[in-house]
Order: sequence, then C-alpha cells, then structure tokens
Amino acid sequence: MAQKLSDRRAQISAMSDADLDKELAALKNELFKLRFQQRVNQLDNPMRIKAVKKDIARILTVKTDRELHGSDA
Repeated sequence: MAQKLSDRRAQISAMSDADLDKELAALKNELFKLRFQQRVNQLDNPMRIKAVKKDIARILTVKTDRELHGSDA
C-alpha cells in the first residue's frame, strides 16, 4: 500500500501544470458522478469517493507548492 501511495505521489509530481489541470477536472467530474451514484444507491465501491478526494487534494497540494516555490520545487 505504501509503495502504491509513493508511486502515485511521484506520478502527480512529475505531471506538467496542464496535465495537472486536466487530471483535476477529470477527478472532480468523477467525484460528482460518484456522489450522484451514492445518492441514488447505485454506488458499488463507497471507498472510491475517499480515494478520489485524496487524489484531488494531492494535486492541489502540488499546484500550491509550485505556485509558492516555483516549478523547480
């Protein structure tokens, strides 16, 4: 599990700003769909919501870090 997490962090950190924006939009769209499925009781894996929210937070963290410290951080 820890290996998968560090791989995901490295993958997000390696993305360009444009790729981060695309991934962020896709994850927000997926989160919307998951929440809708949850409301109509059709959600198969409720833990997916938590995982998507964490990925969104990771992307926002990388974007904020780049804004504060520049692209080389």
